[in-house]
Amino acid sequence: MTSTTAAELTPERWARAWLSRTIEPGSIALYRLLAEFGPVAAVRRIRGGEVPPDVLRLADARRAEDRVESDVSRAGEYGIRLVVPGDDEWPASAVHPLEVATARGGQVDLAPPVALWVRGEARLDRVVDRCVSIIGARAATGYGLHFAGELAYAVAERGWTIVSGGAYGIDGAAHRGALSAGGPTVAILAGGLDAPYPTGHRSLFDRIVEAGGLLVSEWPVGSAPQRHRFLVRNRLIAAVAVGTVVVEAAARSGTAATARHVENLGRSLMAVPGPVTSAMSVGTHHLIRDRAARLVTRAADVFEEVGAIGTDLADRPWSEPDPRDVADPVARRVLDGVPARRGATPERIAVSAGIPVAEVLRVLPALHLQDLVERTDAGWRLANRSRHRKDGG
Repeated sequence: MTSTTAAELTPERWARAWLSRTIEPGSIALYRLLAEFGPVAAVRRIRGGEVPPDVLRLADARRAEDRVESDVSRAGEYGIRLVVPGDDEWPASAVHPLEVATARGGQVDLAPPVALWVRGEARLDRVVDRCVSIIGARAATGYGLHFAGELAYAVAERGWTIVSGGAYGIDGAAHRGALSAGGPTVAILAGGLDAPYPTGHRSLFDRIVEAGGLLVSEWPVGSAPQRHRFLVRNRLIAAVAVGTVVVEAAARSGTAATARHVENLGRSLMAVPGPVTSAMSVGTHHLIRDRAARLVTRAADVFEEVGAIGTDLADRPWSEPDPRDVADPVARRVLDGVPARRGATPERIAVSAGIPVAEVLRVLPALHLQDLVERTDAGWRLANRSRHRKDGG
């Protein structure tokens, strides 16, 4: 995909580029203004001060500026393009939950983006057509980093895109896991893509683009990654993915806020359990216990939650069947009374098991046919397999 140039700025594209710098994303008030007047007329009203007070308050500090052409020109130098509603690659289905949530009049601003700044050659709509977001703590433990990377690898290996926020910790591990699998990954960032944050992940961001993934932001070049922008950005991470997996999270964190967005948007919320002694798993355990997050421990669990109905069911954990588990109660009592190594007579077995000798004599042949007991010169004892289990192996 090619970068946007100043010559390609139609009135609507210009208006949306101007709004992306003037008013912070996620505003329901701006969304309603655009729905009523359209972007071109809305910008004209904002610049003239002919808008409701809540919109004017959001725009007042910047509405006198016009940096659209310089923003677009500088973006082009970095291979960044402007994507707006109506473009072929606009991810309409991905942002639709934001539109629905906004139409419901929720208390939290979940308005869809006015425009998106994108770096990378792939088409945005296709990359996020089938994706899962993996998020978690920046101060992740070794356990969390390992699991996030392995999970992202397994999900990407099945052709799914991994979405995350590009941060240190779980986000970075998820992006790297997807890259290792040869799959695309998308980093949705909270500032200008000319200097993506964190700077320590600059090489990771370059790898994402080179591998067919994308960097995405709602802010134009030169925008600093201010603290409040991470919280606004998180709603987009929650919206574009059909499901979000929280790997590690402290009791109070931005990850928990993203989880709330996932629920408000009707997307699937999943969480990975961790050690009960770990402060970085307090948040995930809370999501599982109190927020009805689906507990996941492997990629198959994720696919069962977000995949096609009837075709992505996770197989149940398998263990070798034990005939002792299905034996009748009397047979189990007899097995408990049979010694593991030295043979015993039916009478001794009856005493040990606390049941009549006649019952022992009735059950022993059947247990012998199941290879659970064997006969020796000294009497009956457990067969090798059952002896191993009884000894704790």
